[in-house]
Amino acid sequence: MNVISAKYYAVKKGRKTGIFNSWAECEQQVKGFAGAKYKSFKTPAEAKDWLNDRASLTKNTVSKNNQASVKAGTITLWTDGGSRNHGNKKGQHVKESDPAAWAFCVIKDGKKYTASEGEYGSTNNRMEVMALVKALKFLGRQGWQNEVIVATLDSKYVLDAITKKWIDGWQRRGWKTAGNTEVANKELWQEIKKLLPYFTHLDFQWTKGHAKNAGNILVDQLLNDTMDKM
Repeated sequence: MNVISAKYYAVKKGRKTGIFNSWAECEQQVKGFAGAKYKSFKTPAEAKDWLNDRASLTKNTVSKNNQASVKAGTITLWTDGGSRNHGNKKGQHVKESDPAAWAFCVIKDGKKYTASEGEYGSTNNRMEVMALVKALKFLGRQGWQNEVIVATLDSKYVLDAITKKWIDGWQRRGWKTAGNTEVANKELWQEIKKLLPYFTHLDFQWTKGHAKNAGNILVDQLLNDTMDKM
């Protein structure tokens, strides 16, 4: 006898939002809807957590080979974001049907915490910023704001905005660039600006993407796994 595995479809952005028990019901809410955001889950609880913006976290022991060379007691953080372009020509906008995702990995006292989520029609840069927002919020929920944290990113877009103080200039100009255009992903940058002051020992460093940094490789794999499931 064939056993059919049940799926639950959560719609975060569509004609109607909520949890649906069949793809047919879900499709009615998202097909042709600009910027639709939805995902399938094995249990209603997982679907509900996603709708409530609680990323699915995993926690397990990590081997020494996956840890950066940092001082004992330091929290290490990696974030990454990406999107897949389905046939667009270079320079064209991302299509509404293109999947995108963010991911982060936190290691503290030999324990690894990871999270990743996806959405459609978002740019790579937007996902990079969102990854850091989600990671900082996670660290805050754990009460780790006063810990020594080393964050490793491969996004110069995110790093330069923070370390070169671009974000301060954007804020002074009313979230406008030096060219007087609205800052892309403004609402995410505003969240970053609010979150950063809570962290007393947060350092940033850059790594080349898709290189030999184990943490960066891990978060890249996590977000690609997320996009594969979309």
